[in-house]
Amino acid sequence: MNRKLRERGSATIEALMVVPVIAVFFALTVLGGRLAITHQAVQAAAADAARSASIARTASAASFGGQAAGYAGLANQGLTCSPAAVRVDTSQFNRPVGTPATITATISCHVPTSDLSLPGVPGTMLVEASQTSPLDTYRER
Repeated sequence: MNRKLRERGSATIEALMVVPVIAVFFALTVLGGRLAITHQAVQAAAADAARSASIARTASAASFGGQAAGYAGLANQGLTCSPAAVRVDTSQFNRPVGTPATITATISCHVPTSDLSLPGVPGTMLVEASQTSPLDTYRER
């Protein structure tokens, strides 16, 4: 039997085996990039929230201002988190003047991944970041 006749159709079989592997690799690359960009954006929004909260005069104003800045930071980054949560820890506002204190803002964002159609990957993935900002040690609280 001629060698050309024996190998007839082997390129098709090779393509059928390689194309799905390349597609999964591409989808995983897109997923990794999406998560990295989202994590950076969530960190930036958490830093905005912590900084905004740290310049407030009262714990309630810090909580409100930090949450508003966190949600605004997510919107400015163009993220559509469903759902997003901004938590501002103002517990150190109770420390006496002269004692070092910090404000911590934590942002949680559920990133949609269902459009990638990867087996074993959930429909959303959680990206979370926390940032801390110092309170002025000698400012009246």
